[in-house]
Amino acid sequence: MKDRRFIQCDVFSPTPTQGNGLAVVIDAAGLSDIQMQVFAAWTNLAETTFLLPPTDSSADYKVRIFTPAREMLFAGHPTLGSCAAWLYTGGIARQEGIVRQECGVGLVEIDVRGEFYAFAAPTTTIAPLPDKQLRAIVDALEISPQFIMHTAQLNNGPVWQVLQLTSAEQVLAVDSSKVKWPTFKSIGLIGAHPPGSECAYEVRMLAPSSGMSEDPITGSLNAALAHWMHAEARLTEPITIAQGTNINRHGRVSIRPDNDTNKIWIGGDTHIIIDGMMTL
Repeated sequence: MKDRRFIQCDVFSPTPTQGNGLAVVIDAAGLSDIQMQVFAAWTNLAETTFLLPPTDSSADYKVRIFTPAREMLFAGHPTLGSCAAWLYTGGIARQEGIVRQECGVGLVEIDVRGEFYAFAAPTTTIAPLPDKQLRAIVDALEISPQFIMHTAQLNNGPVWQVLQLTSAEQVLAVDSSKVKWPTFKSIGLIGAHPPGSECAYEVRMLAPSSGMSEDPITGSLNAALAHWMHAEARLTEPITIAQGTNINRHGRVSIRPDNDTNKIWIGGDTHIIIDGMMTL
């Protein structure tokens, strides 16, 4: 047991406590896998991260990401929150303006020069959503086929079963209580708001492994959706996504395609809420 620096932050909302909460253990060296998993379950947050010295010489730090039930290879709000906590507690990047995070999917770049931090969306594998899985989702959520525009199975570490519906209104009308993890793996829904709205799309992530009815804001899902839409020429300019509306969160995710570098940047506000010490 030792004292370790502990940060709790809020990610992907301009309003503190209206985004997605994250617990960050700054000095996690010496903790076992079991200790990390047990502590992540104890925090009862969607994700808890543990910062470690990097094993890749190009990285600034290494992060391990745990839900209350399992370890994840990559996740979005833990990436931005871990980076913010690392910098806040004295981390200094090897390259000015760019932090390189080592995680389960390899190196992830985080641009810390702008209005808010943004990570380069990891490579996403795009495949058809198997008919059996699509039918199960549609039947369980009682979605009329006439409201489904596009479907896909996306993999950027987590695997997402995604449906684009005809409107944000249809996305918000879905009853998330009808699907539970692990019977249903992570389901992503996206639908467009009317032209001229504050946000271009509404996103929801159902059946999260955290045990919540739905995830407040999901950076990794939005990153996968951005790659999918960009690959199909449906994302050509910066947009803002809304998420968490149905559970009284004010999530806002910035998506910025960079055609010069072929990178897609996923950004949002991060607020440090708690700064202290913990013993583990």
